[in-house]
Amino acid sequence: MSPLASPCIDVCRMDASSGLCLGCLRSLDEIAAWGGADEAKRIAILAAVARRRQELDSWDGPLRCDCEL
Repeated sequence: MSPLASPCIDVCRMDASSGLCLGCLRSLDEIAAWGGADEAKRIAILAAVARRRQELDSWDGPLRCDCEL
């Protein structure tokens, strides 16, 4: 099995208020630990990222695509 890919999307800017990267939603500690982390630790980091993403964008309704551009 190949190692889990980093959630980095090359938007590497830290938010001063949250302490999280605006691109991948990881903390500096999580970013630094990623390279040496085993699969279990990477899964834990990815789960934390998923929770953060859900908290930031908790919309659970239907998507509408009828807006004029």
